[in-house]
Amino acid sequence: MKPTDIKDPEYFHKVVDCQYACPAHTPVPEYIRLIAAERYTEAYMINWESNVFPGVLGRTCDRPCEPACRRGRVEEEPVAICRLKRVAADFKGDVKSLMPQGPFPKNGKKIALIGGGPASLTVARDLAPLGYEIHLFDEQPAGGGMMRSQIPSFRLPESVLDEEVGYILDLGIHTQFHHYVSSMREMLGKGYDAIFVGTGAPRGRDLNDLPGRKEAGANIQIGIEFLASVAFEHTSKIGKKVIVLGGGNTAMDCCRTSLRLGGTEVKVVVRSPKTDMKASPWEIEDAEHEGIPIFENHVPKEFVIQNGKLVGMKFEKVKAQYNESGKRSLVPTGEPDIFIEADDVLIAVGQENAFPWVERDLGIEFDKWEIPLLDKKTFQSTVPNVFFGGDAAMGPKNVITAVAQGHSAAVSIDLFCAKKDIQDRPSPLTNLIHQKMGIHEWMYDSAVAPDLRFKVPHAEKAKSLKDRLMEVELGFDVQTAFKEAERCLNCDVQTVFATDRCIECDACVDICPTACITFTENGEEAELRTRLTATANELTQDLYVSDELKTRRVMVKDENVCLHCGLCAERCPTAAWDMQKYLYNTAKAGGKVYA
Repeated sequence: MKPTDIKDPEYFHKVVDCQYACPAHTPVPEYIRLIAAERYTEAYMINWESNVFPGVLGRTCDRPCEPACRRGRVEEEPVAICRLKRVAADFKGDVKSLMPQGPFPKNGKKIALIGGGPASLTVARDLAPLGYEIHLFDEQPAGGGMMRSQIPSFRLPESVLDEEVGYILDLGIHTQFHHYVSSMREMLGKGYDAIFVGTGAPRGRDLNDLPGRKEAGANIQIGIEFLASVAFEHTSKIGKKVIVLGGGNTAMDCCRTSLRLGGTEVKVVVRSPKTDMKASPWEIEDAEHEGIPIFENHVPKEFVIQNGKLVGMKFEKVKAQYNESGKRSLVPTGEPDIFIEADDVLIAVGQENAFPWVERDLGIEFDKWEIPLLDKKTFQSTVPNVFFGGDAAMGPKNVITAVAQGHSAAVSIDLFCAKKDIQDRPSPLTNLIHQKMGIHEWMYDSAVAPDLRFKVPHAEKAKSLKDRLMEVELGFDVQTAFKEAERCLNCDVQTVFATDRCIECDACVDICPTACITFTENGEEAELRTRLTATANELTQDLYVSDELKTRRVMVKDENVCLHCGLCAERCPTAAWDMQKYLYNTAKAGGKVYA
């Protein structure tokens, strides 16, 4: 193998698994260390630079960082990264003064944002300080998009959303709420230098082909429409017996909301096995904690009507079979159909893009699923000055993905308006900083805390079920937050090896607690992985390979199992090993850094 090029900014980025897995590449270990030091305001601002909505995401994020957490490789539970993000938001001080302060010198360019969700708001946050005049259009009464209409208040208090949306709107954004954009042609004719579409995936899938759907229409609602109606206080009650169809997070929000509106027998019914449900495990856990049963392997067959009124649904019992490639098929078991009583049914079986307002003779092309044809790196459509982001761009995902796409689209818009090549993306901002202060003294907590993951306290169930506005998760207190933060392994403090200092004494090999360091003859990667002290089977993580040493061996370190504990650097008699903190910030529009 060739020696590892640690000057490549992406090499150590990939080693910081949590940050690498985050779509917005938030510097997770950096803000966790600040939380441990009780520097909550600084921790908040580091989050705000990357993910824009720390308080929102600290409650609602899908947490792609946590399955990647290195802590999960040495014990069952990863660090509670998402809930620590909330700690930064809950205990921060004055952050407004640390944000860009307008009014900003104008650059003469005007941008229209259609939709007021996380993608559009991210574009606004990135472009407004550069002097762009931003006009935001949304049919809702306030900003936030589907964060406001589809995430219930018992998960995301309105005050938290208002605060973080407000930070962006206060940058001088021209807002036009209660304004539904009905024509892209009209928008293109208004002289905007660029238009960004962040309208989400506003159409919930229906089950129109099921018998009885039309007749039972008065007692059947689409899940996302139901949640929006509740959020804007158009709906305040529901029947006693409720069936929620679907296994995603929207279904979990629907069933828990139904309990709070008067449902006494609320059931979730899914086609698939429970293990295949798309909902986040913690969302399923919260629903079950509130007493909501989940019926798996039930395929809807019919809405049952008696005397012109919905009385329930009929389901076919199936079982899942998987072929060699893992593809699932649902096979009838032959058992009698199952009947479940219901006064109301909520359909939460997926969402789709909907662009009835985009005329099809403008040159904006869509695929057969009504998803716009975009450059996946720049988010530019087939009309050069029209960009998309969030669920409207590539289908429903989550808030943090929408933020990441908003950042990318803002970079593209800025380059486009400057008449530069939008494929020429700015490089990330990176640095390696020496961490040793003196002999056996380091600038970070290198000891591995033995604690198991700490539980987040919840409000008393009897009270929270009576008030749909009462937040269920209470968040960590300061003491528990410190203990949870100490579980972080500081994966951004890298082990850096200097070949010319190594005397090949193997002291680092002897002291390494995970046997991740090997001195051996070089070879092809596949074969070399089998000769390491501990066989390196995780091919998605790189091997750190040194230049050839005096004995013609090379040092090979398996990045997958390294704990970043610093023992190799402590033990090395020649300082061939060094611990260096790696900072990585993705470039934003105009090269702006706010933290």
